[in-house]
Amino acid sequence: MKNRTGIEYARSKYNEYVVREETTLLEFIIKAMDGISRNRAKDILAGHGVTVDRRNTTRYDEPLRPGQVVCISKHKRSNQLLNQYVRIVYEDKDLVVIEKREGILSMPATAKQYSAKQVLDEYFAKRHFKCTAHTVHRLDRETSGLMMYAKNLETAQILEDNWHEIVYDRRYVAVVSGSLEREGGTIESWLKDNKAYITYSSPTDPGGGKFAITHYHTLKTTPRYSLVELKLETGRKNQIRVHMQDIGHPVVGDRKYGNGSDPIGRLALHAYRLDFYHPRTGEPMNFETPFPREFMRLFNAPAPSTEQASEDETTEVGSNN
Repeated sequence: MKNRTGIEYARSKYNEYVVREETTLLEFIIKAMDGISRNRAKDILAGHGVTVDRRNTTRYDEPLRPGQVVCISKHKRSNQLLNQYVRIVYEDKDLVVIEKREGILSMPATAKQYSAKQVLDEYFAKRHFKCTAHTVHRLDRETSGLMMYAKNLETAQILEDNWHEIVYDRRYVAVVSGSLEREGGTIESWLKDNKAYITYSSPTDPGGGKFAITHYHTLKTTPRYSLVELKLETGRKNQIRVHMQDIGHPVVGDRKYGNGSDPIGRLALHAYRLDFYHPRTGEPMNFETPFPREFMRLFNAPAPSTEQASEDETTEVGSNN
């Protein structure tokens, strides 16, 4: 009776599959679960949600042969991160990709400041992981979107030393004031902070400035607002915000570089796409989030799929946007 109860319990928690042909575990999971993404399949593995012949495994390249039994958990881990500001999108032994909400720092400037790094460190400690979150790039407190943290010093160093080679596509979407005169274009200038820590833009190097290039593409426009997608060749501090101010169409909700327009009660800047080569395996990793609903309400239309969107900004290690 106890055995039967155990079997019934296992069936309630796991889907059971029999291997019919030689393959690898990752490919088997993708096929068994109706073509889920490779990243989602890896996330299930990293969360200890898979067994092979009753043996738990996290090896995505584990070879399978006909007759073996693979069980895949039906449920999310009970110790998953539950936080109003941070959602884990992907995690493995080397790194974690999160979606950060507006209103929280990427990393604290002082020990008392609440940050996404602190949220992750507490999450790791709760799971008894001997690691901490290493910050390899940042988003401003009021900017939302995708971020990556390393889980060990080796991975952090690889990312810091090879950021531009590893991260090959980061894209942002913003709502800016007014109707853009052009469908798209490129903004180039030198950026430098003044003594009040305000970043200003100059057509020539003011001395100690950093050259910045921003590409933008208009997705939707009304007389009052435009939805713009952005890609930076150079990820400088506050680059998007300053460059949109330069062309007379500042990001709405921007208290520092805006014109006072704040229709949704937040900075309308979101990092929606993050593509990179895994620093250990070299495998392409691709992540996207939907455009924020509050952005799209300004255009009285449902958000377009992320497949329809175009490009974002590549932020240098340690820079803010």
